Amino acid sequence: MHFITDRKRAVGLGSARSGTAHHWSMTVSSVGLIVLVPLFVLIFGSALGSSHEEVVATFSRPVPAVVTLLTFWVGMTHFRRGAQVMIEDYTDGITRKAAIAVMSGASYAIMAAGLYAVVRIAI
Repeated sequence: MHFITDRKRAVGLGSARSGTAHHWSMTVSSVGLIVLVPLFVLIFGSALGSSHEEVVATFSRPVPAVVTLLTFWVGMTHFRRGAQVMIEDYTDGITRKAAIAVMSGASYAIMAAGLYAVVRIAI
């Protein structure tokens, strides 16, 4: 008979030493989004239903442009990290790698398109 203690079974199966940093970055981005999303909704809501010229004038001002840029950037970074954790928890093998690659590519593409649009309007 071969007896293995619980400690011996757990040796080598510890954390990847990135959990605390990931949790901290998700917490910081969540706090940032708590501030940014209401500001973005107010800015976007005030521009909603306006003419094209009024919308361009709104997003040409520095504060609405910066709030919108930060909301896109922080929001999509938060989404990418959260979705990656979800994929890592529920998939295995090549499916995991493919899903993370597709999700990361899509989130970076959405972030780039949003940032480009706002910068194009602001300049």
